[in-house]
Amino acid sequence: MGFVIVGVDGSSSSVDALVWGMQFAQSAGHSVVAVTGYDVPWTIFLAPTYEDNDYARDASEMLRASVARAREQVPGVEVEERLVQERPGLALTMASHGAELLVVGAHGHSGMPDVHIGSVANACVNHAHCPVVVHRESHAPDVD
Repeated sequence: MGFVIVGVDGSSSSVDALVWGMQFAQSAGHSVVAVTGYDVPWTIFLAPTYEDNDYARDASEMLRASVARAREQVPGVEVEERLVQERPGLALTMASHGAELLVVGAHGHSGMPDVHIGSVANACVNHAHCPVVVHRESHAPDVD
């Protein structure tokens, strides 16, 4: 049985990508590995009240909540949650070894609406070790 990697950053785009990846995996008989890459900023030394394990805890809680939201829409798919202390693009490309597919959202937390692909998706498209799907959020058309 193969597996599908899905990048999760807590954004609605990444949860939509996770749902899509779970649906794909279900139809192909694969499992899903939901990956969150996080980085501990160097500024941690300037604010010692927030420690390395606080970043890991926050990322883990976000990943768990995102997977739970996606499971509501696609129950019954095996999903492994994987937290990687590394920049997200690198975490996902490393995780892509042996995967059938890597799925990422088109936009995460960049806040740049005119950019067609985010930096993490761009890194994955250029460096992944398997095919990549950049899933764009679907928006219902305005009906007047």
